[in-house]
Amino acid sequence: MENLRLFVGTTCPFCKKVENYIEKNNISGVELVNIDKDKEARNYLIENGGKKQVPCLFIGEEALYESLDIISYLKDKFNK
Repeated sequence: MENLRLFVGTTCPFCKKVENYIEKNNISGVELVNIDKDKEARNYLIENGGKKQVPCLFIGEEALYESLDIISYLKDKFNK
């Protein structure tokens, strides 16, 4: 299985939307990383994703932005 890491912010409503989807659908295997609490994670997001935008789902080393795109990916991957 691919390494999935979801980079989020503390007060981001779009992040909460994705987090709620994960919780409601009992999806496990997605590591949550809060860039407001982890400076190294914020730097990783900027260096490897190209911007400081959250939510961002890293699928391995590939960055996927936009809450609806992330939810669509999770639906395809976990709701088969």
